[in-house]
Amino acid sequence: MHVTHVERPHIPVRELGWYREHWLRPFWDGAFFVSQEIYIFREEDTMKEKLEQIKAEALRQIEASDALDKLNDIRVAYLGKKGELTSVLKSMKDVSPEERPKVGQMVNEARELIEKKLEETKNALARKAREAQMQAEVIDVTLPAKKANIGHSHPNTIALEEVERIFIGMGYEVVEGPEVEYDLYNFEKLNIPANHPAKDEQDTFYINKEIVLRTQTSPVQARVMEQGKLPIRMIAPGRVFRSDEVDATHSPSFHQIEGLVIDKHITFADLKGTLAEFAKELFGEDTKVKFRPHHFPFTEPSAEVDVTCFKCGGSGCRFCKGTGWIEILGCGMVHPHVLEMCGIDPEEYTGFAFGVGLERIALLKYEIDDMRLLYENDTRFLKQF
Repeated sequence: MHVTHVERPHIPVRELGWYREHWLRPFWDGAFFVSQEIYIFREEDTMKEKLEQIKAEALRQIEASDALDKLNDIRVAYLGKKGELTSVLKSMKDVSPEERPKVGQMVNEARELIEKKLEETKNALARKAREAQMQAEVIDVTLPAKKANIGHSHPNTIALEEVERIFIGMGYEVVEGPEVEYDLYNFEKLNIPANHPAKDEQDTFYINKEIVLRTQTSPVQARVMEQGKLPIRMIAPGRVFRSDEVDATHSPSFHQIEGLVIDKHITFADLKGTLAEFAKELFGEDTKVKFRPHHFPFTEPSAEVDVTCFKCGGSGCRFCKGTGWIEILGCGMVHPHVLEMCGIDPEEYTGFAFGVGLERIALLKYEIDDMRLLYENDTRFLKQF
């Protein structure tokens, strides 16, 4: 009888994942079937052992970690694109189709276990770090807190909002215009000829021959009149520029508020009534006004307006220099030639205009004796308002 025999491997069977089966192979030796003992390699067992080793090593490293950056290194080493589990997944192409589902399930279970352990350890380390930080940063609740410096409105802003409130209540609208203005609107259309002293370079900042930094907000009035939308009731607040030396009452940059009314049958009495009401609203119900003749190129007749001293009530004091009166603004009836240059018929329409310095109102209202205080940004001064 002839017998075929398969020898055992030299390496122990269990370590290599072999298993033993008895097959009856159809081996004919004249008269007998011969029973053979065959050893077959099981891929599932080998993968399982490899995954168990990976899991055990990963969990050991995670438990030994004492910093978050180390946990991140472990995550990359085992779960990253070139990690241990990824390598196992890539090697599944060599696994038989029947074994792939089981191997894939084992890989996913290993991944989930490692991820769960990483997250738990990460949270524990984060809590530990936060507790250490809180112990190191002990707060003494008895110490005084930092004071929050809360800003507030500037005296000029307060005065401007008050003036706007008064005139808006009378039906006026607030109109703004450019600070860099054409000579045409700043002078010519306001009846200021080329040889007028106001156009001298000692008083006006020129950009070039035709463009200036506006010396008043009256150019806004000329622009509005040119539009021809009548009647007009407006005030034009804004910053203006003049070539003045800085002192207690002068500055090269300051603010003006100029008003304009154009309509049929407007008279000087309307101007007086408007400004008298404005003075009472701004300085008090008992305030009286006085008109003194004056000259302005763009109004005729023109006047300067004084109000009774709101400090002494008109009896005379240091504030009003003993006169009982304080000058606040200039005004007048719009010159017919100004109306003509802006396309308005002076035979049909008349109007009045007035202008007041915003800083002057703030100085008078808050009894400030030096205009420079408004621009020095001294919080000790500004916080009083």
